[in-house]
Amino acid sequence: MKNFHGVYTALVTPFLDGEVDYASLEKLVNWQIEQGVHGFVVHGTTGESPTVTLEEKEKIFKFIKEKTGGKVPLIAGTGTNSTEETIKLTRLAEKWGADAALVVVPYYNKPPQRGLVAHFTKVAECSELPIILYNVPGRTITSLSVESVAELSQNKKIIGIKEATGQIDLLKEMKMKSKPDFVFLSGDDGTYVDFLKEGGHGVISVTSHLFPKIMRKCWDLAQEKKWSEAKDIFHPMDKLTQLLFCEANPIPVKKGLQLLQVIKKAELRLPLVELSESFSHQLHSEMKKVGILK
Repeated sequence: MKNFHGVYTALVTPFLDGEVDYASLEKLVNWQIEQGVHGFVVHGTTGESPTVTLEEKEKIFKFIKEKTGGKVPLIAGTGTNSTEETIKLTRLAEKWGADAALVVVPYYNKPPQRGLVAHFTKVAECSELPIILYNVPGRTITSLSVESVAELSQNKKIIGIKEATGQIDLLKEMKMKSKPDFVFLSGDDGTYVDFLKEGGHGVISVTSHLFPKIMRKCWDLAQEKKWSEAKDIFHPMDKLTQLLFCEANPIPVKKGLQLLQVIKKAELRLPLVELSESFSHQLHSEMKKVGILK
């Protein structure tokens, strides 16, 4: 089984006039691999999974699988707020050739902790895919407790968690109470280096779309425990990282990718809309300031 350590880009889904832009998607994937990312998450929040049809999801995943040719692991986002729907998507992801499934905490219906444990346990039973939990209360309202994570970590099919609260103390407590080989991936780009310093194993990232080489370099330095060097190269990206969340993800990052000419358009599907003009100017200016845009 793959260990899923490292830098994983949570891929956007490029659109062109309402349709998936496969030419831009191929360009993005190839560039990311050249820049050193360890793998991809396909059909996460950043990929606009709520507005991508099931038929599109299958075609997109198989396209990326073909283009990567097994060079890097592919994690499929399969979580919904319906256990049965999540099981259906997870089984399909296994059929499509995913290496693991990223399963978000059920949103909107606000289950108690025992419901969350039952949900993830049921999903883990449904296929042979390794399951990575996804804790992101900023979007789901409900949050996995330390005790629930510790309990779920004992399930041999549940191999790790994307922890997106940005609370480093919470990471410490989860690590202390979970099984030793449980994988911790940051879901908060702003605290990436601190997360690694406290024993995190990597990141599922939005910002790696725009500066993948820097994100990879930070991870490499972390393996040598060169924390000051990692912070020195990551710190100049602080303002840009903040700007990439000035409106709902993936609105800003799509604009950034368009500015880099990696994707043709910053088009999104409603109810998401393109980045406002004022934020677009700020993003353009900061990208030039840090040197990733000429």
